[in-house]
Amino acid sequence: MILQGLDFVVIAIYVAIIVFIGIYFKRRAQQSKSEYLLGGNKLPWYMLGLSDASGMFDISGTMWLVTLSFVYGLKSIWIPWLWPTFNQIFLMMFLSAWLRRSNVTTGAEWIQTRFGRGRGSKISHAVVVVFALLIGLSMLAYGFVGLGKFLMLFLPWNVVSAALGVSVNAIPAEYIPHVYGIFFTLLATFYAILGGMVSIVWADVVQYAIMTVSSILIGIIAMNKVSPELLAQLTPEGWNSPFFSHFLDIDWSGKIAEVNMKIKEDGYSLFSLFFGFMFTKGVLSSLAGPAPTYDMQKILATKSPSEALKMSGSVSVILNPVRYFMITGFAILGIAFYSDLNLLVDGNIDFEQILPSAMAQFVPAGLLGLLLVGLLAAFVSTFAGTLNAAQAYISNDIYLKYINPRASEKQVQRCNYTVGISVVIFSTLFGLALKNINEILVIVTSAFYASYMASNILKWYWWRFNGAGYFWGMLTGIISGLFVGYVQLFSPETVTHALPFVPQGLISLYLFPLTLVVSLIGCIVGTYATAPTDDATLMKFYREVRPWGLWQPIYEKVKVEQPDFRKNTRFWKDMANVAVGIVTQTSLVVLPIFVVVRNFAGVCATLAIIAAGALTLKFTWWNKLEEI
Repeated sequence: MILQGLDFVVIAIYVAIIVFIGIYFKRRAQQSKSEYLLGGNKLPWYMLGLSDASGMFDISGTMWLVTLSFVYGLKSIWIPWLWPTFNQIFLMMFLSAWLRRSNVTTGAEWIQTRFGRGRGSKISHAVVVVFALLIGLSMLAYGFVGLGKFLMLFLPWNVVSAALGVSVNAIPAEYIPHVYGIFFTLLATFYAILGGMVSIVWADVVQYAIMTVSSILIGIIAMNKVSPELLAQLTPEGWNSPFFSHFLDIDWSGKIAEVNMKIKEDGYSLFSLFFGFMFTKGVLSSLAGPAPTYDMQKILATKSPSEALKMSGSVSVILNPVRYFMITGFAILGIAFYSDLNLLVDGNIDFEQILPSAMAQFVPAGLLGLLLVGLLAAFVSTFAGTLNAAQAYISNDIYLKYINPRASEKQVQRCNYTVGISVVIFSTLFGLALKNINEILVIVTSAFYASYMASNILKWYWWRFNGAGYFWGMLTGIISGLFVGYVQLFSPETVTHALPFVPQGLISLYLFPLTLVVSLIGCIVGTYATAPTDDATLMKFYREVRPWGLWQPIYEKVKVEQPDFRKNTRFWKDMANVAVGIVTQTSLVVLPIFVVVRNFAGVCATLAIIAAGALTLKFTWWNKLEEI
């Protein structure tokens, strides 16, 4: 058994704190739907930002990022753009304010502010709910699978099965990680369902404090154990540089040869082409706005549009330096002591085991318990936030809208509890059907998010786009995205034979233009086959949200009624701020990496870039928040 008595004490204290938070905030959460789902819009932006960042500090994502850092070094900073991570910059610069001005509870409810209450709005509302639930279930399963893979190293099944008095063969080996996830899934379910948004935010504060202490200590341990000279000897040329050419140009031959197979499986070798697809898809996804997950719920929970912008802006500052201090620490420990790591799963090397294996190898008792609690808390945080968002869509957008519009607070409360438990059960079953983190990442980032783009870009920037266009764009996109995801997972050879340049692991990324085009055709046909949204709805939306884009006909009508109305002319200013923001955000990722590997010239250069970016945004963004 890797865990010691002190580690179990630390874990028990954390569990007690989480249970207390859920019970303590139960009464406040029961006051109203708004209190339960959005904290009554009373929470300060910096707490919501910390909570949002904490929810992104999840086990599955951290395991994936440690693997990327181990294999690709500084070039790994670009790969998370698959999500894309820089969508936070678009939210920070303008989209969070546009979204928050709607004063709604969920993204599906927001549809009415854009398309009114006609048939087009109703079917659009329905398809957003379906999409939100697909994303929510996928993300819950993603966290569930990652948690199980993480725990199995610390609690060997032969020890657990002996303690429980069951046969070691009672559960097939591939499902042991899933079984391990159930306890902490139930813990997350408990406090999220009882205390709602407020308990989630306060639990995230606890989790972030734990992770900050743990990250700093891990980085320090790595810096003491791995010198820059040793790291240079053990890593291939190009590992310590973020820059790349047409090809990845990292060859682990003579170092750790099996890593080359990992690079081949990932499909990142033709890096410039991969980067081009990833960046283009990322920009389009970011322009579409946040997907209907916990990130959107945190924006809607802020006090005002300007606080929504501040909240989104704080996420990168809160998350990246701390998270990458830990990620880099574990990555270089894994490289330096690779032969000591236990990476075998069912007889095969699984590089996603680098994080838990390095923890077991290098983290002392007590600190191991603290770090384990922090990462478990990260899972609980992500799971609880996603569960809260899924509850919001079912309770608010199905139960209260179609089943029982006049429900009492007690009935709403019972609905929230029932929905929460049901969502957990379904996501667990979904997680049991998938065997690794990458399978779920493929479905979520490449298939589902590609289907979201066209409809959600046009809804912001084109006045003629209507509810029917939104519905058909989303529906065709989801169907196309699911088809691409199916091909990726179950029949990749059909694509790689026809298109040899497409890596098997990145089929969904390279085929995202197909999903985008199919969805765009659905948008255009659906829009022009039906009447435009009524002028009253469009004018109200345009006055309140104040988007830039193709709104001239509506602007002219608003101007007749309100001669002093001024259109939003900030497009180029917002885009310039986005560019500065992405550079600064990326530098916040690079900075802790340079610190841990002790590249002090890189530290100084990165600090200069961050300072220049922060100073620029002080005058072009922070001082202009009320204008956005």
